[in-house]
Amino acid sequence: MRILHLDTNHPLLIDQLNALNFTNDEDYSSPKDDIISKISTYDGIVIRSRFSIDKQFLDAATNLKFIGRVGAGLENIDCDYASKKGIYLISAPEGNRNAVGEHALGMLLSLFNKLNPADHEVRQGKWLREANRGIELDGKTIGIIGYGNMGKAFAKKLKGFDVNVLCYDLKPNVGDANAQQVALNTLQAKVDVLSLHTPETPLTIGMVQTAFINKFEKPFWLLNTARGKSVVTADLAEALELGKVLGAGLDVLEYEKASFEDLFSNQELPMAFQYLIKANNVILSPHVAGWTVESKVKLAQTIVDKIKAKFC
Repeated sequence: MRILHLDTNHPLLIDQLNALNFTNDEDYSSPKDDIISKISTYDGIVIRSRFSIDKQFLDAATNLKFIGRVGAGLENIDCDYASKKGIYLISAPEGNRNAVGEHALGMLLSLFNKLNPADHEVRQGKWLREANRGIELDGKTIGIIGYGNMGKAFAKKLKGFDVNVLCYDLKPNVGDANAQQVALNTLQAKVDVLSLHTPETPLTIGMVQTAFINKFEKPFWLLNTARGKSVVTADLAEALELGKVLGAGLDVLEYEKASFEDLFSNQELPMAFQYLIKANNVILSPHVAGWTVESKVKLAQTIVDKIKAKFC
């Protein structure tokens, strides 16, 4: 079987596939049209988020047996059409779930303890102890929307704290010893912190907007290490200004390009984003929650293991 690798990954991925007698070709720079012109000669592709795998691409891939995405989600692939064509879809949420759980917890603790503004002030020679008095996580109720690999990993990280963890998910019976599954309105009535761990779907795009925020009975802290388009940034900025959202840790933004590699096509920053970058109660990171040294290895290994289990 011939595999075309469209994004760079940890070397173990190609090394181990070579050892399994797969033929591995690499093309990390050709335009999508050039890839389409030769894709019919390949049995499999491995991609991160370089471009979308759409109907046109899949129609050209007449011999394709599998698509491996080195990441958690498959939103850059037309999954329904691929499945109709009998193409096996592989993702690797097991590979970076621990990293995402740790990043979400780190953001939350930093927000609660005002570490970012405090660090900035001390570097300027300011010693403002009372202004940087933090709050404790113990006794809080944490709500998780999306209780799959990532949501479960975050809940596991919270086990060492005296907190109540609730989860909401469209799938029934996903709650476990680390989180109680509840209805969405119950979660909105009780939580102090909301953490998003949902894939990008028509249901989740624009999910966190003004009407959604206003259904929470008390002001809450928001974490998003999932997908940027789940949060309407302008509505979040307004909620932060009004105190309905107490602070936010955002590893993802709605302005991200589909490849996750950049933000804006031009230099004009939206007003809502300008608010976020000036707010002391907001922490931003460049879509790196699942982007650790260890997860790079684990993501690649997960893809190899799944290809091996299916085709060897």
